[in-house]
Amino acid sequence: MTTLAILALILATVVAMEFVAWASHKYIMHGFGWAWHRDHHEPHDKMLEKNDLFGLFGAALSISMFAVGSSMILGASAWEPGTWIGLGVLFYGIIYTVVHDGLVHQRYFRWVPRRGYAKRLVQAHKLHHATVGKEGGVSFGFVFARDPAKLKAELKAQRAAGIAVVREALVD
Repeated sequence: MTTLAILALILATVVAMEFVAWASHKYIMHGFGWAWHRDHHEPHDKMLEKNDLFGLFGAALSISMFAVGSSMILGASAWEPGTWIGLGVLFYGIIYTVVHDGLVHQRYFRWVPRRGYAKRLVQAHKLHHATVGKEGGVSFGFVFARDPAKLKAELKAQRAAGIAVVREALVD
């Protein structure tokens, strides 16, 4: 593979992982995986959450793709793009950890953005946490954030339709 093809594949994988994360968050974490995800939506002072277990699936995907691309493991059957896909999954995991756990939830550092895209990310995810329980909700992605004003309007519509229970601070 050419260097350009490798870089394009890594970037495409990072972008694709945001869509995988969105779907996993909406349909697994807020579905049958709610037992692990619930503690992420409830106040606590623990260092770790059951929700952190979901990261093991991303790690397993990345490691599996590295293995598929490794001639040391699969010999001549190795599929080189697997290595670069595994690296893209790894990069997405790092971005997720820094943005979601670090910036949004401030588990590793304390910085509250006052403007720009970082502020939009924080606002969008705070609106995701505005619902009580797993039903309804907005902003299931982790890196691409929609306009917070539109998300807030969507939450109000969900509340009016009885789809979501919204915390009182956002009812106004």
